[in-house]
Amino acid sequence: MARFDQNRKVSKPRIGILPGDGIGPEIMDATLSILSAVGFSAEYEYLDAGLSAVEKGLDSMPQATINRIRELGIALKGPTTTPVGTGHRSANVALRKSLDLFANVRPARKLPGVNVAVGADKNVDIIIVRENTEDLYAGIEFMPHPDVAQSVKVITRQGSERLIRYGLDMAVKQGRKRATAVHKANIMKLSDGLFLEVFYNVAKDFPSLICDDIIVDNCCMQLVTKTDKF
Repeated sequence: MARFDQNRKVSKPRIGILPGDGIGPEIMDATLSILSAVGFSAEYEYLDAGLSAVEKGLDSMPQATINRIRELGIALKGPTTTPVGTGHRSANVALRKSLDLFANVRPARKLPGVNVAVGADKNVDIIIVRENTEDLYAGIEFMPHPDVAQSVKVITRQGSERLIRYGLDMAVKQGRKRATAVHKANIMKLSDGLFLEVFYNVAKDFPSLICDDIIVDNCCMQLVTKTDKF
């Protein structure tokens, strides 16, 4: 049996750092200081991305950065600047597409002792799982005429199923009781209609969950007025 050497050095994890633009570096500094305060130790490797990369004559999401993140297997990223209506491509979208980061997971939870404007008297504990590579994030647009701009909204059965299954599986593992599909199928009857169809088909595999759906307009209102419903 091999003997344990308590003097043996354990290598630290190596994490890619994309500080971001604007307030990004400030957020990243705070994040790393929190990790340090709770005793987490790692080696951080800073990578080019966003406006800082563009200013160096690079792409907003350089291929070298993407390759290095693949090698490391993990990265922390701050918000990056995406010009409105012109300028360089979105670094966020480029990273999502390159690494197939299809699920955008956004938790929102009320913390004890923290005053909030919405749901102050309610137990807010919501996780939004958003499609990150399809829908309008497919980024397909063109101008068939100088006065006409068109964007293509892409919904696939395969993409919908993996996102929905990811979200419902996470809900079960966390002991949650309800999952709600948010959509615009009343207007986008084919695209969002397909998403909704897939949602209820996948939901059959998760009998412990209450699965329902809501139109996005109504959802936004109820997130404010009936926060604890979710």
